[in-house]
Amino acid sequence: MFATCAHACLLCSACVGSSVTSETRVDAVDKSQASEIPTEADNSNVSERPHTHKPKPHVCSVCDKRFTRRGRLNEHRKCHTGENVYSCTQCERRCSSRTGLMHHMNIHTDNYKCAECGRCCQNSYDLAVHMRSHSEEKPFECTVCSKRFARSDSLVKHSRIHSGQKPYKCYVCDKAFSESGTLNTHMRVHTGEKPHKCSLCDKSFSRSSNLQRHKRLVHSNSRPYGTLNTHMRVHTGEKPHKCSLCDKSFSRSSNLQLHKRLVHSNSRPYECPFCGMLFKIRSKLKQHIRIHTDAKPYSCRHCSDCFTWLDQLKTHLLKSHNEGTWFTCDICQKKFSRKQHLKVHVQRHEAVKPYVCSECPKRFCTADELREHHPVHSEYKQFSCGLCDRLYKRKMAVKIHFKKCSAKHGVTYVRL
Repeated sequence: MFATCAHACLLCSACVGSSVTSETRVDAVDKSQASEIPTEADNSNVSERPHTHKPKPHVCSVCDKRFTRRGRLNEHRKCHTGENVYSCTQCERRCSSRTGLMHHMNIHTDNYKCAECGRCCQNSYDLAVHMRSHSEEKPFECTVCSKRFARSDSLVKHSRIHSGQKPYKCYVCDKAFSESGTLNTHMRVHTGEKPHKCSLCDKSFSRSSNLQRHKRLVHSNSRPYGTLNTHMRVHTGEKPHKCSLCDKSFSRSSNLQLHKRLVHSNSRPYECPFCGMLFKIRSKLKQHIRIHTDAKPYSCRHCSDCFTWLDQLKTHLLKSHNEGTWFTCDICQKKFSRKQHLKVHVQRHEAVKPYVCSECPKRFCTADELREHHPVHSEYKQFSCGLCDRLYKRKMAVKIHFKKCSAKHGVTYVRL
């Protein structure tokens, strides 16, 4: 009987004793072989290994994080005990194995150094991929939108934007993610794990970006963002950046540019794959898609209720669990779950209308009201009835019509 090969090298097919050894062998391939790694843009060959939702029977007794293998659990436990953790002598990176540390140390040496910018990589493959950032070579192309990528895994992740696929699912709250790394970070919401420890104080963080921000704000005198003049506008109320299309002003030029794009521009580059509706910003499209998928990403920590919108969750927490702070109007005592809603409400009391129509003298309290008014000056009808194809300028008008039209055609009307 011949023994079967449990782990094969990804580049030369040699049999090795463990998955760690196979990964080490990949890194040991001579630099000259890096150019032989397939990089052709054949989308038919760029496939994604399906996520099989394997059971995770091995549970950490400290933070309740779950693993598919006992070996992974044993490695994870070291982050709690500090036992046999290998620390880099050049930076704050900590590795759970000696092999992992050896891979990491390459970024502090000249073993895999880029001749263009001097950046050091962990292995020859990473160096070959990094070199594409200088040559601007992007061999992997999306068949839907033609966007190109330097790495095949980047194309796989991007393709989920079009497919809406989210294969990584949280077993606690059923929230799904398009990337495994995002799921791992999300799990810390449930486990309370904060693996990123500050070396200058006893604070810990769930994300490395939060740790870096903490160090910059608390332990460093560096102020890389903004200037004193910009900061002083917080105290003086100065808003030197004036909109040329209305009388609104802003303290930052970036806020002015965003205002022009959202209020005064008709460009809508983001299209809903379900109904074709167009949006000015990506975040609005992502929110809109929940209407079609019935996704409810916001779950209550006290009960089993889930919500489509964050405002719904905040209102639920305030009403049902007395958690949070109500924002109360000093004039009429009406309460709001968000400060922005109170601000708009107070403007109505004070008759403040900062949004001015560019076609007529009418003014409005909010940008949404101004957008609702714009169709008055246009013959464009963007909303259509799905039963009779009749066109309307306003969304509310087509909703009213559709309710009557559905009854006429014997179709059950369901309010979303």
